[in-house]
Amino acid sequence: MINVGFIGAGNMGYAIMKGIVGSPMAKDISLFAFDKYAPMLERAEKIGVNACKSAADTVAESKYVFLAVKPQQLDEVLDEIAGVVSEDTVIVSICAGISDEYIASKTVDNAKVVLVMPNTPLLLGEGATALSKSESVTDDEFKLVCDIFGSCGVYAVIPKDKMKEIIAINGSSPAFIYLYAKAFIDYAKSEKISEDVAKTLFAKTLIGSAKMITDSGNTIDELITMVSSKGGTTIAGLEQLRAGNLEDTVNNACKACTKRAYELSK
Repeated sequence: MINVGFIGAGNMGYAIMKGIVGSPMAKDISLFAFDKYAPMLERAEKIGVNACKSAADTVAESKYVFLAVKPQQLDEVLDEIAGVVSEDTVIVSICAGISDEYIASKTVDNAKVVLVMPNTPLLLGEGATALSKSESVTDDEFKLVCDIFGSCGVYAVIPKDKMKEIIAINGSSPAFIYLYAKAFIDYAKSEKISEDVAKTLFAKTLIGSAKMITDSGNTIDELITMVSSKGGTTIAGLEQLRAGNLEDTVNNACKACTKRAYELSK
């Protein structure tokens, strides 16, 4: 059996554990977890996860250790587990902006670190995760981590030096999309259209539009043209979005997201 531990059993950690439990790899993996908040640990136990008494105990039990905590909590965790991490431990960090070099400096030289940027749709098995690894991680070790994230969505391997830039694309973007959706639903409400109706129709439109991006074979510009009849309603709306510099606003949001990631990095 392969022992996989989680320090942090909140929404993201729990989503990954659920993905493992519901996948074919579950028969080969034993799960361990620690969380300071007892209800989170109890929730994990209900799906077959072994509860540990501390972060250090979790590391001692596990070959793969997921750091599923907020970046601001990481130093405390690394200080606690430093004496237990070995050269064979594979540390999987979902802490935004934190480098593998920093984790190694706080644990063991040349530590095996996989950097991960997941997103909250993991909770529904629809996650989109970016991964990179330090050179000390073997191909087989990295494949197992990739397979874990593949069990709860899709994943992509990217260069390590782009892990901060990717945050805006898949890690933070769900919040940006929700804000965009809220504006449409608020408009519907202002026009006395049922919120439930607007939410259902717009959400399904998002899903369908996403599949058009991934599956239609058309470019984004071609897809826009397909919806836009000359002199029609869509063109009128697009003109307002462009007048409001929507594309520049999105670019600025992504840059601000990346800037903050560098500020959080060690």
